[in-house]
Amino acid sequence: MSHAADPAARRRRWPLFLPFILVVLLAVAWTAVWFYAAGRAQDEIAAWRAREGRAGRTQDCASQSIAGYPFRIEVRCGGASFELKGTPTLQLRLPSALAAVQVYDPKLLISEFTSPLEISEPGRPPSTIVDWRLGQASVRGLPAGIERASLVLDAPTVRDAAGGGDVVFKARRVELHGRLAGDATPGNPAIETVLRLNGAVADKLHPLAGKPIDAEIATVLRGVDDISPKPWPTRLREWQARDGWLEIVSARIAQEDVVIAVGAGALRLTPRGGLDGNLQVTVVGIEKLLKMFEIDRIMSEGQIGATLSALDRLVPGLGGIARQNAAPGLVAALGQRTVLDGKPAVAFPVRFADGTVFLGPFQVGVVPPLF
Repeated sequence: MSHAADPAARRRRWPLFLPFILVVLLAVAWTAVWFYAAGRAQDEIAAWRAREGRAGRTQDCASQSIAGYPFRIEVRCGGASFELKGTPTLQLRLPSALAAVQVYDPKLLISEFTSPLEISEPGRPPSTIVDWRLGQASVRGLPAGIERASLVLDAPTVRDAAGGGDVVFKARRVELHGRLAGDATPGNPAIETVLRLNGAVADKLHPLAGKPIDAEIATVLRGVDDISPKPWPTRLREWQARDGWLEIVSARIAQEDVVIAVGAGALRLTPRGGLDGNLQVTVVGIEKLLKMFEIDRIMSEGQIGATLSALDRLVPGLGGIARQNAAPGLVAALGQRTVLDGKPAVAFPVRFADGTVFLGPFQVGVVPPLF
């Protein structure tokens, strides 16, 4: 009786092992899929490097490894180097970079890279060194084409290695996001971008940037359909010839108690490379801004200055009194009183006419041609 019951009992128990068997089979199948994807990743990397090389952008790794099993494909590049051919040719070096994609979402690439980034010309010591605490980037749409991309740097600093190692820029955080605009077409390319700065300081570049600046600037760049390496004057000249323009959707820049908000505007380049366009600007703390940019100097220069000097010749000291009381009149002449963030502000146009800069009705400077 017991011998007859044993086969029956075994037949009743085998379904208990079925889930385990299925898990093992799925694991074997998934492992095969992962190794196939890893092999494809190697092929895609080689093809991508070949395409980039033909476009004048050369990438290489001193060492390369693939890991991430079971759900990710991670490619680690040690001693990463990038060469961008142009005038001048630039060479970029990183200690290491890590790029990863999920096996079930291969169009999203996430990368992390360690500092410092050394920028130099081939065969020369670094001219610029960029450090950060955490650097990350993401790209959606590969390998067919980039749909959107992001770059985030925590605590970045930029040092002028060729000029003694001085810090020329630092910030608590920098973010740059870009994506294809909704109305972009092959014949009418357009890229939406958002730049965010937190606690940015660049006093070596300009004294006005010596105190921390917070900014968020949203733009649409139209007419850019070629990102191959080339000198900036050549790139800008070609962009102007394609009737490219920069649409500023919104912008906000704050520094202590001075807040600048740009409602809207557009900028182009003229055939000679001059900046051309209009911006509508609203400013809290306009009086301080006028002093920062020394715009109040226009009250003692040009036609207005000549008028005040004439007053001095008529009645000594009268021109000085007029100068002391000119600031309120200048503010009133710039634009309209308004409110921003619950604080008194002034709204006025900023106009660029082939490089000449106007604040309201006043000419305040000239931007040199960009090519």
